[in-house]
Amino acid sequence: MPELLAILPGIELIERTSSTLRVQNVVQLSLAPAFLLAGIGAVMNVMTNRLLWVANKIERILAADAKNEAGDQLVELPALETRRILAQRAVMFSTAAALTISIVILLLFVSAFVRTPLGTLVAVTWVITMGLLMAGLAFFLLETRTAARRNLERMKERRFGPDDDSSRN
Repeated sequence: MPELLAILPGIELIERTSSTLRVQNVVQLSLAPAFLLAGIGAVMNVMTNRLLWVANKIERILAADAKNEAGDQLVELPALETRRILAQRAVMFSTAAALTISIVILLLFVSAFVRTPLGTLVAVTWVITMGLLMAGLAFFLLETRTAARRNLERMKERRFGPDDDSSRN
């Protein structure tokens, strides 16, 4: 009977991975990437909410413009379009980072089942994840800077009036 088990396909794999200690080690190794994935998800939630707010604001202004009711709101469109583009890129890069960190977790578990050393691949994927996450956060920073700059411009306009060169001459 043991000879029969020895010739079954996959039995060696089961023997290599049946160790509870090995599985525990893989789970421990995957905790850091899993927490990073949760953090990326939380940041993406904020990014997505900002993107939705900006997109809805653009739609409201365009709808008001179609009814000739937009008035001074049309001045907001260039800054809002810039913010939309930046927020979309932030979400896109963060989504890619979430995907690659999921690949890291997958590779960590697969490494327990195969003989091929996957450490270099895991490290490279981790570095790619960090690069994508940094790009997403950079675009998010640019979006928030654009929003803050536009808010400052509006505050100055309320305090000092519109900033046009013709009124100074």
